[in-house]
Amino acid sequence: MYDEYVDDGWSGTNFERPAFQRMMSDIETGKVNCVVTKDLSRFGREHVMMDCYLEFVFPEKQIRYIAVTEGEDTEKGLSDFVPFRNLFNEFMVKDTSRKVKAALHAKFAAGERTFTTAPLGYMRHPENRNKLAVDPDTAWIIEKIFDLAVHGAGAGKITKILIQEKIPTSGYINYKKYGQFAKFYENAPAEKAYAWNIRAVSDILKDETYIGNSVHGKQTNVSYKNKKSIRRPESEWFRVENTHEPIISKDVFNQAQKQIASRRRPMKSGKTQIFAGLVKCADCGWSMSYAERQYKTCSTGFFNCCQFRKLGKVGGRCSAHYIRYDTLYAYVLARLQYWICQAHTDEKQLLSRLLKSSDKEAVKAYKKQSAELAKAEKRKTEVDRLFTKMYED
Repeated sequence: MYDEYVDDGWSGTNFERPAFQRMMSDIETGKVNCVVTKDLSRFGREHVMMDCYLEFVFPEKQIRYIAVTEGEDTEKGLSDFVPFRNLFNEFMVKDTSRKVKAALHAKFAAGERTFTTAPLGYMRHPENRNKLAVDPDTAWIIEKIFDLAVHGAGAGKITKILIQEKIPTSGYINYKKYGQFAKFYENAPAEKAYAWNIRAVSDILKDETYIGNSVHGKQTNVSYKNKKSIRRPESEWFRVENTHEPIISKDVFNQAQKQIASRRRPMKSGKTQIFAGLVKCADCGWSMSYAERQYKTCSTGFFNCCQFRKLGKVGGRCSAHYIRYDTLYAYVLARLQYWICQAHTDEKQLLSRLLKSSDKEAVKAYKKQSAELAKAEKRKTEVDRLFTKMYED
């Protein structure tokens, strides 16, 4: 026997597992000419890849394969049941995945959660390890972050304040309390203890955990075969409310979200543009950024398309849309004055006009959806006809 290859903790559907790849490397170099496993499932649990190795790869490289308990041997010829066994082996993985998901869903619906480390401001509940309890030693940090956000500070400014005031990070607190993350903090400089970053602060400000909710299913795997993580749309998240004691009230949380959504970043001069975040490119939908062009006696402000400015010259995306600030300001002011005048002159007529306008938009949207549905149904009929014709042939 040349070697033994063990992949404990790896899924049989994954043929990129380390020991398997090491075995294939030894096969490529001619060190191995026979592979023996207890049964087919020990080799792999993905029927397409199993068939590929048994029917193509091993015969091509003249490798003998033996599955002991099932009596399969490529030298004597594999039985006709091998493809079916491979399918059943894969089905076991799929079924196990389905049962695990169902068990987790039931746990989440009961208000429990699975976690290795409790979020900052919380600790494991002393009576139920799958629930959270407020940590009185760290909850004040969360309260401070939200208080700063409600009073207009963005994630960048909050990060600077936390660093300046030397407030410890979640990782450092876990290191001091439980000895976790020792490889990051042991013998590290003192500044590491409060090395906050903007991403961490932003995640805290958006986390519904702090209003007593548990949100699950933000990410999932592509499938039980492919373990690559993908982010789900918010509509597919599993949200369970009031699963634990909140640190922040819902009013404060919602106010912080509004501040984040409407916050405008000041320019180098300290001024904040009134149109910041509101001007969009009509063609590509990207934001239009503000800039100033300096002349000898004055300066001129203008907006241009961000996509063209960043990518247009390289990839030919969008075009150099441009509008002067004073032109936009004058137009918006004129329209506001017009509508204010209309409201003062005849408020009922204005409301009727606006309602009719919204009805037209709804009718337009309905017609568009109906046209798309008719197009999809036509395509479905055509595909069905092609399938019928294929089977008839």
